[in-house]
Amino acid sequence: MARQGVLNSMAPTRALPPDGDVGREALVLVDLQTEFFADPQMAPHRMGVVRAVNALAASARTAGHLIVEVRTLHHPDGSTWTMDMREDSEPRAVRGTPGAVALPELALEGAVLVPKARNSAFHGTDLGELLSTAGVRRVVLAGVSAETCIYATASDAYARDLRVTLADEAIASTDEARRRRALEELRVQYRQPLCSVREIVRTWTPSTRQYGGSDVALSS
Repeated sequence: MARQGVLNSMAPTRALPPDGDVGREALVLVDLQTEFFADPQMAPHRMGVVRAVNALAASARTAGHLIVEVRTLHHPDGSTWTMDMREDSEPRAVRGTPGAVALPELALEGAVLVPKARNSAFHGTDLGELLSTAGVRRVVLAGVSAETCIYATASDAYARDLRVTLADEAIASTDEARRRRALEELRVQYRQPLCSVREIVRTWTPSTRQYGGSDVALSS
């Protein structure tokens, strides 16, 4: 358990930075929660995202990299709700509700939990301080949704001089066209490469040759 503190994939667009170009790395997972995958357009991606994320987490754990699970968690009293939630009286991911919990299929042992209340995982959280204290210079980013929380988090990471790699199969959206546009914009504007899980895992565990289930996996 974490401790407090679409898949029509595009081909990888740029190689990962060389090993000597980064310090410690972090796998940052965003909004992998039951409520978000209850959406009928997101639900079909659930198994693929979980499989990809578990492979990344297992590899990061073996390599000694930091794993951060970021969850949207709102207070029931409305104090943290976004404008649209207040206007519609429809909060999401409220603390203590079934929808706010992480997907039960995830294997995220040793992950640090960072709660958030806005799209960016950096906004109003201690994520920036956590990464800085750990000496992290590169972040591998995964989760949902590509055009909202992933985009906002990746943009803020750039503003903090953090290198970002986008984990292709581990990033989903309810709209594939919007997903592609968002990830392409991050690649072009912020030089953040979109890489396959296979490629990322290879940089962390060069001897790995298989990819599947909750084990580190690379397709041959």
